[in-house]
Amino acid sequence: MLKTVLLTTIVNYISTIIGIVAVIIITWGAILVFLDLIRLEISRFKGKKPYYKRAVLRHRFGSYLLLGLEFLIAADIILTITHPNLEEIAILAGIVGIRTVISYFLDKEMAYSDKHPTQDK
Repeated sequence: MLKTVLLTTIVNYISTIIGIVAVIIITWGAILVFLDLIRLEISRFKGKKPYYKRAVLRHRFGSYLLLGLEFLIAADIILTITHPNLEEIAILAGIVGIRTVISYFLDKEMAYSDKHPTQDK
């Protein structure tokens, strides 16, 4: 009994740590991209047209989002180990499904932007 409680507590902490890492990854990417966006917008006010560079920023931010989403999915899967009832599994399936669809379309958009870059004009 004590081993089960200890194991459950450890798994919960691991899931929480992985979730925190996901939030840090997404936040870090948002900060970096935001700072670069500010630089691009300042250059736009100086007469440059940074359209291609803005697309590159979107691509970079998308990669941070995808990585963070993968970590969040891993955290949810690990957390479900401690509560393997049908309701928790159904909730996990819904979360994973939604995140997978988001990841798929982000990845598809990033691949499209790689194949069809728009140059600065």
